Amino acid sequence: MNLDKLMSKHLTRYFDPSKTVPEETLQQLLRFLRSTPTSTNIQPNHFYVVATPEGKERLAGNLGEQFEHNNEKILNASHVIILTSRADLPESHVEAVFSKERADGRFPDPVKQGLRESKSRDFLDLHIYRYNDLNHWMDKQAYMALGMTMMAAAELGVEAMPLEGFDPTSVDKAFMIRETGHTTTVLLALGYPDRAKVNNGPISRFEADQLFTFV
Repeated sequence: MNLDKLMSKHLTRYFDPSKTVPEETLQQLLRFLRSTPTSTNIQPNHFYVVATPEGKERLAGNLGEQFEHNNEKILNASHVIILTSRADLPESHVEAVFSKERADGRFPDPVKQGLRESKSRDFLDLHIYRYNDLNHWMDKQAYMALGMTMMAAAELGVEAMPLEGFDPTSVDKAFMIRETGHTTTVLLALGYPDRAKVNNGPISRFEADQLFTFV
């Protein structure tokens, strides 16, 4: 990965609608997205891959009136991923995670698996009862997947643009997401840049001595 190149480029804001991410590349990226970690491996997220013109039109038409300026970005992207998070964390989901781990042999020693499950439940209880931030914590898992997938896309030569400019309630309704027990967290548009609109200006960031404290 060319880190110097990544550090000197702007995120793409405009896509070339004539270019599509090859299916093999898309599947590779989705395999990576599936592999991204979550705290205690709780996997509270679900991903909608918007790949058809009809799907992109439905998404673009349901961003909300105040976000209509993002319509073109959705329509011109090759694909858009809707990253969602669970609205709650029922016991059925927690047990499904543990069952999958057992089936996959994540911890061959049953004693270690049992200890892992006990500690995970204790950690979940902290967020549910003490911190009272379960939804925020699950959203953070989606953002961790978002950031890692953006880096993976760059490695594959695909531009990735995160989008928070949308009405989650409207998107949820358009794709019947809340009926699945989830809600929209963030969008990730994928594609190739419109070369006529590439920003070649300098990156503006605070100096290192304003950003880093060594202790």
